Amino acid sequence: MRGFIVASCLLFSIPVLTISATAQTMADSMAMASREASLAAIRQRGKLRVGIKDNLRPLGFRNDQGELVGLEIALAHRLALALLGNEKAVELIPVQNQDRLALLLNGDVDLIIAQMGQNPARDRLVDFSPPYYVDGVGLIGKNKQLKNLDRSQPHTIAVLNHSGTIAVLKQAFPQVNLVGVDSYDQAYQLLEQGQALAFAGDNSVLSGWAQSQPDYYHSPLQLTINPLAIAMAKGLQHQALQREVNQILLELRASGWLRQQWQAWGLPF
Repeated sequence: MRGFIVASCLLFSIPVLTISATAQTMADSMAMASREASLAAIRQRGKLRVGIKDNLRPLGFRNDQGELVGLEIALAHRLALALLGNEKAVELIPVQNQDRLALLLNGDVDLIIAQMGQNPARDRLVDFSPPYYVDGVGLIGKNKQLKNLDRSQPHTIAVLNHSGTIAVLKQAFPQVNLVGVDSYDQAYQLLEQGQALAFAGDNSVLSGWAQSQPDYYHSPLQLTINPLAIAMAKGLQHQALQREVNQILLELRASGWLRQQWQAWGLPF
């Protein structure tokens, strides 16, 4: 409490404050309960709320008609079909990388399917499904010999500043000359001007780049392994949803549906 309570009223104020704090706690709990991603709450609502990317081809992006499409979008619709019996019973909510976990933890979305890789740090905050795609670091450029590069040579490769890819490249290419960029557009300009042989990034993103730029060659070297999975809130109230989502993912993999989607969206596998 910010205010001070005078001594003469202290004994009488404590019970009132306790009741008020308890009431506020109950109100907060009720508000959160109404936003829970429990399976029962989702079915009562009749709609699955999924955080997705809308600018990351081929995982989640808008096509020429402005429709949201991509591997992760297709997966969101498939989950809605399995959970609610209607593939259209899904609200697709575009998210930024820095907001993904907060939106899930605050109950603003039921699931995150937005190029989120599973790692130990995130495992402490949320639960993950089995992976729906295994991403990794690759190269893209105009040189079709990228796949057979002599790693002992001092190649000039562009990479996003402050990216974890930097350490990966230094290990894979001991003599590499790295050029930092702040965006994919800047990397593209460097490649167009011949100031770098290639750009290193996630294979999922690079495959989308190659699809939109046919004169570029994508070499999915898989220098790392980054399993992309569905993020779900932790807690007993969410376990039914977790079990359902996990089972659906396993069935989609076993049936070949996931593999068909990788192929349909041009993802290397």
